[in-house]
Amino acid sequence: MSLTLASLNSGSNGNCYYVGNANEAVLIDAGISCRETERRLKRLGLSIEQVKAIFITHEHNDHISGLHKLIKRHNIPVYVSLATRHNLSLEWIMKLSHSFTTYQPVPIGGLTITSLPKHHDAADPHSFLITHQNTTVGVFTDMGRVCHHLVNNFKQCHAAILESNYDEVMLETGGYPQHLKTESEEDLVIFQTSRHCSCLWNTDLHLCRTCCWGTYRTIIISQSW
Repeated sequence: MSLTLASLNSGSNGNCYYVGNANEAVLIDAGISCRETERRLKRLGLSIEQVKAIFITHEHNDHISGLHKLIKRHNIPVYVSLATRHNLSLEWIMKLSHSFTTYQPVPIGGLTITSLPKHHDAADPHSFLITHQNTTVGVFTDMGRVCHHLVNNFKQCHAAILESNYDEVMLETGGYPQHLKTESEEDLVIFQTSRHCSCLWNTDLHLCRTCCWGTYRTIIISQSW
């Protein structure tokens, strides 16, 4: 039985990803409205009724803005780390959520969700691996730097969504404030897409793009400016 992986939205205007099998699914983040989430699922031939849990990567608004309405309308359990749940912006879900622990698998029907830490400017940010039978997909968003958690776990994935925060050309040519350009240039450990791909596959970006379209591992890359 296969896994379905869909990016409903990615970027600073909202993040939401669907991963599921034929019987159940999870959402990773809920950064778009409930109505838009439903609409985009329907457009893909998917149903919100199959979503049995929502896993939150961190507390930034572009990852949780649709959460309240989704919970209220569909009564979907929310899984969030204790440190993130205690953040002020998420106080309202204290009684509505379950906590997870890094690297401790959480079963959701036939799916197993495993969290792993990442570098990002949030209280307790995580990425997720979703496994069904012998298939594993990864959702790695807002990656700030290459770390052993990412490299080691990426190797387990048959497919992955990898979202970066920094691209050298976009940074130099884009209309971003000078202070943002300066901060990004000075922070030498900030994620850079081409270097990250080379690190993960030990090859160059051209080969990574080829891998993207027809081999064992798949990568979907976006820059979240």
